Amino acid sequence: METTAKDKRRRKRIMKIAIGIVIGGLAGYLYYYFIGCDGTCPISSNPYRSILYGSVMGTLLGSAF
Repeated sequence: METTAKDKRRRKRIMKIAIGIVIGGLAGYLYYYFIGCDGTCPISSNPYRSILYGSVMGTLLGSAF
């Protein structure tokens, strides 16, 4: 079975989104680790929330390009 041009575009789009998720999650964790606060900030006080927020932002950026 040959891959069509449509399949290639689809794979490329999925890879951009996946890379955006990974990079966004890493950026979210780094933000938590270096800048995060201790209890009063709803996103940066918890590493899981910070990673989740970064992943969502990475997904949005990855799908925009």
